[in-house]
Amino acid sequence: MADRQLTNEIRTLRFLAGEMPQADLGQRVGVTRQTIAAIEAGKYSPTLECAFRIAEVFGKPLEDVFHWER
Repeated sequence: MADRQLTNEIRTLRFLAGEMPQADLGQRVGVTRQTIAAIEAGKYSPTLECAFRIAEVFGKPLEDVFHWER
C-alpha cells in the first residue's frame, strides 16, 4: 500500500471552472501558485486541511478531487 501514489483531478476541475488559474486557486486556499502546481503534478501531497479547502472551492467531496492511483 505504501507504493501507491495519490493523484488528483485539480487540472480538470480548474478547466471546468472556466480555466481557473493556479494562482487564483492558491489564493482561495491560502497557498502559492507554485504549491498548487506541485500538488496538481503529483510532486507534493497537500496537508489534509489544504486538500479539504481545494475540494471546497470546487464544491466536491474530497474523494472526487484526490484518490489513490488505480
